[in-house]
Amino acid sequence: MTSQKHEFKVELTCDGCSSTVEQELSALKSDGVTDFKVDLAAKRVYIDSTLTCDELLKILQKTGKCATYECVSE
Repeated sequence: MTSQKHEFKVELTCDGCSSTVEQELSALKSDGVTDFKVDLAAKRVYIDSTLTCDELLKILQKTGKCATYECVSE
């Protein structure tokens, strides 16, 4: 499967929130997540991955933060 760039809106309120998301995504570097960026100020998470948007959304929601899928670009 080809890697796609996904954008999610995530309720990030502090550095601790962004660190939690970063830890979850870092753990998936060998399981489909190619790269990611957490933008605390914009409350956005950008993920390059071969995983589906639904799989990534579940991972983000597992952190306890409200997350919604915004878009994908190839």
